[in-house]
Amino acid sequence: MAGVLDSVNQRTQLVGQNRLELLLFRLGGEQLYGINVFKVKEVLQCPALNEIPKRNPVVCGVAHIRGGTISIMDMNQAIGRRPLPDVENCFVIITEYNRTTQGFLVRSVERIVNMNWEDIHPPPKGAGKENYLTAVTEVEGKLVEIIDVEKILAEVSPLPEEISEGVFEDGIAERVVQKHVLIVDDSTIARKQIQRVVESMGIKTTLKKDGREAYEYLAGLVEDGVDPYAELVLVISDIEMPEMDGYTFTAEVRNHPGLKDLHIILHTSLSGVFNEAMVKKVGANDFLAKFNPDELARRVNDRVLEMTGESVLEEDEGEE
Repeated sequence: MAGVLDSVNQRTQLVGQNRLELLLFRLGGEQLYGINVFKVKEVLQCPALNEIPKRNPVVCGVAHIRGGTISIMDMNQAIGRRPLPDVENCFVIITEYNRTTQGFLVRSVERIVNMNWEDIHPPPKGAGKENYLTAVTEVEGKLVEIIDVEKILAEVSPLPEEISEGVFEDGIAERVVQKHVLIVDDSTIARKQIQRVVESMGIKTTLKKDGREAYEYLAGLVEDGVDPYAELVLVISDIEMPEMDGYTFTAEVRNHPGLKDLHIILHTSLSGVFNEAMVKKVGANDFLAKFNPDELARRVNDRVLEMTGESVLEEDEGEE
């Protein structure tokens, strides 16, 4: 496995083409799972683990890796199954999600495959609301399940979701009482986190689970003669999504004459220096790393002020 991720830094050209690369791995059985290569920092044989007191049962322990201390979670146990046996012969996938680094214990790591987001599909409806999948795909006739890592992290180490006092202005919702925020994310947990932040500001929300569903919704508004600018405050979209990713979704919106000026924030757990360049390339208005409720609320607040001209008025009054 030493060289499996050697060329990760050269793979950014796939971004913006509705493509991704999946690192395939296995847990307790023959089922294949996948994780976006852009979330992966390193793959290594399971190092020596140190137990920590009062740890979550899913956390196997902590490991000292490259000068840092990282929590290692048993992914098989995290999705409701038995702990992986023979830990010393397992592998650890070091990932970066939501501004933190963590490791996931897996049975084996297979290879990297190049995929198109159009071939990545939402979980079957019969999978139930409590499943740990964000998507499924097929590789060489075999089903690959893509796990909702954000759901695992929210259960093991919940992030604060309360907005600090004074982050948004009093009465901000009254300025956009007839409008709503469109939230686009394939993770049920992420959608709910964003929804709670926006609705705690008093602003209504509409939720869509991927870029294609969101784009069809927006295009449908135009076809029905509804002015999307009269309907929406802004769009908050994830990047990693089945069917159509956030970059492609943004580019499609910008190419639609009736939608091209919508305010879009790309809100994602993806990390990397390519993000800023890609935001500019596809024409998004802003980029925000997941998940900080204060930062998210501040962006929504600022957008409302920009729409209503309040910020301009306040600056003019200050100059007087």
